[in-house]
Amino acid sequence: MYNPTVARLTYRALLGRRRALILFALPALLIVISLAVRFFTGVDDKVAADLLGGFALATMVPLIGVIAGTGAIGPEIDDGSIVYLLSKPVKRPTIIMTKLIVAIAVTMAFSAIPTLIAGLILNGNGQQIAIAYTVAALVASIAYSALFLLLGTVSRHAVVFGLVYALIWESLFGSLVSGAKTLSVQQWALALAEKVAGQGYVDAGVGLPTAVLLLLAVTVGATLYAGQKLRRLTIAGEE
Repeated sequence: MYNPTVARLTYRALLGRRRALILFALPALLIVISLAVRFFTGVDDKVAADLLGGFALATMVPLIGVIAGTGAIGPEIDDGSIVYLLSKPVKRPTIIMTKLIVAIAVTMAFSAIPTLIAGLILNGNGQQIAIAYTVAALVASIAYSALFLLLGTVSRHAVVFGLVYALIWESLFGSLVSGAKTLSVQQWALALAEKVAGQGYVDAGVGLPTAVLLLLAVTVGATLYAGQKLRRLTIAGEE
């Protein structure tokens, strides 16, 4: 279910000059903000939790997920080069799984690691806040990668739809509207963070069993459906 050649090509596409600049910019901004906050306010557990929850998990992680998830396959479909890949003796589920693994790895590297570093800068992992949000970022990276890889497979406007989801649904409705919290990857990830962090520092709008079930369902469902869409694309290309 993993092809090194497909993985190498995907890494090369994701870490090209323009995408790499965007991928590095968001974590760098988080680190700079964390240094500034620590300098001006000192160690404050509540401030650390608010910054990691409000910027790292609510904004940075989904945006990086959009870039990595859609970029893993979307450009190849848009320019037609996917046809050449599909003509090779590589199983279609292997292509999807390989691209998903690469997207997850890139999203984790550019979101979870900076989140941990920022948390350590802010309060030295007091109340396990840095670890809690790192766990949340790792889990969210998996779901976002699968979701946005599916978007890249089914739509030529995947980046636009991904940004709408990340900036409007996740950051606005998913954080403020009670009913929408149940359908928010961010809230599912927060449910795990809530179990790790000290009491009162992380507030999730979804219970842990529900969050785990929905994370699994979205990740597996999106991956399987992306495989089905790619299989149909193969038939269309061959015809």
